[in-house]
Amino acid sequence: MAMETLATRTPTAISLEETLLWLCAIASPIGDERALCDAVSERLARLDLASPIRRYGDSIVVPLVRGRETGRPHIVLAGHLDTVRTENGPARIEHGRCFGAGAADMKSGLAVMIVIAETLGDFAGCDVTLVFYAREEGSFVENELGRVLDEDADLKTADLAVCLEPSDNRLHLGCCGSIQATVTFHGRTGHSARPWEGENAITKAAGLLDRLAVLAPIEHHIDGLLYRTTTTVTLANGGRGRNVVPDAFTLNLNHRFAPNTPLAVAQQDVLALVGDKADVQFTDLAPAAMPNASHPLVKALIEAGVRSIEPKQAWTDVARFSQLGMAAINFGPGENAQAHQKNESTELSLLFEGYRILFSWLSAVDSER
Repeated sequence: MAMETLATRTPTAISLEETLLWLCAIASPIGDERALCDAVSERLARLDLASPIRRYGDSIVVPLVRGRETGRPHIVLAGHLDTVRTENGPARIEHGRCFGAGAADMKSGLAVMIVIAETLGDFAGCDVTLVFYAREEGSFVENELGRVLDEDADLKTADLAVCLEPSDNRLHLGCCGSIQATVTFHGRTGHSARPWEGENAITKAAGLLDRLAVLAPIEHHIDGLLYRTTTTVTLANGGRGRNVVPDAFTLNLNHRFAPNTPLAVAQQDVLALVGDKADVQFTDLAPAAMPNASHPLVKALIEAGVRSIEPKQAWTDVARFSQLGMAAINFGPGENAQAHQKNESTELSLLFEGYRILFSWLSAVDSER
């Protein structure tokens, strides 16, 4: 039998295309990931894995490669199975793009993970584990990656986690934290013909709204990268009728904070901004994560050909890995601007490029960390 070479193991563009199309054809809106989890698990179970797949709810951990020698780096590739609920046509390939729910965010990343699992084999210079998880597009508490990291002891031995969120093959370092808070102003009902008999909860919010209107982003320079702290009203609700003075007015504040701000400090910043004229209920709390630009494995990935190095001005699950003391980064082939869009699509050339970068990196990594 002829000796196997890297060239013979590298997939054709068609296999990457077909895998992404296959993933997009299996609907997996948040909360309904089971069918896709079953399909991915069944496909990967056919491979010669280091050990059996471990399942937690609608999430799986796939021990792909384990070397015999000690001291090998352990790298985790992680991607979420769910998509947002939005309007999309049938999954299809047209004019060099794949269309379908999650094509960019982040089934393109899942496709690369699956094809790497099917082609990497003995070419890996490190131990590799894949994590496919559910419910990322919801709240921090509901995200099943939290359960997976709590229950799977092997993941805690990893040296670096790569979240394959859509980044156009750019390396996105760190992530901003995110707070969702319900702010409620209270008043007293009255007839709108005699408003002095009531207390208008909506107009009581004027001071906060004025402060938010002129609130400029706060810039933070960390490891040569620029992150911004921002606070935005995203929802508002109040009033009982057209002729009734409103007795309650609620706002949802989304506070995004820089990687060098602890979660508890960010909560105090929100309370200080709101002041003492309203009640504040924190409904979703997600910590930030520092960048890891100087990590040797990250430097090796940069050398493998990432397009650029940028800050992540959003929240991702790198923060969950960071909480465990593990270095984590964002790097994925999906088209970032297409995430959560109606009729979502992604450029196939990014898919092929992302595969080549990650395959080259995982093949070249050795025990020098």
